[in-house]
Amino acid sequence: MANALTLSGSIRKNSHNGRLASFMGEKLTLAGMEVNNIDLKDYPLALFNADEEEKCKEPESAIQLAEMFTNADIIFIASPEYNGSLSPLLKNTLDWISRQRVKPYHRAVFGVGAASTGKMGGVGGLGHLREILGKMGALVAPISLGVGFSNQAFDESGRLLDNPTNQRADMLVEQLMSISRS
Repeated sequence: MANALTLSGSIRKNSHNGRLASFMGEKLTLAGMEVNNIDLKDYPLALFNADEEEKCKEPESAIQLAEMFTNADIIFIASPEYNGSLSPLLKNTLDWISRQRVKPYHRAVFGVGAASTGKMGGVGGLGHLREILGKMGALVAPISLGVGFSNQAFDESGRLLDNPTNQRADMLVEQLMSISRS
């Protein structure tokens, strides 16, 4: 069975992006994927710098994440928008993963999304995420998913209430499934 990873660039309690990652995990499960929803809180990493890398060599969390990325067919990242870009946590994680010996960005197809309490749904930062992933050699699906007014966007069970946004999520899953089989 093909497998997928979902993760949020936020470790905040009751994170809207955490909900989005879980929601997309459910959609991918329904599409026939075996899904692992990663919580970055379980993979602590020091702030990346060359001195730290030299001292630590290969942090266990980075090794584990890189292996999961390398073995995944699909990876969905829910990225909070921080000042028009991605979160420092997510950037640091992606940087550490990129330094591992395996090629963690070359196998899976990536999907990106964002949830924000604002009208635009955090999509402003997704361009930066796409650019970073592209520079690392990742293939990113063309459709992005933005969930605006995210404090009101999910029901009690974590499903999206807005039908057009739900349809866009389905389109992203279809694209991810189609590209990953190419």
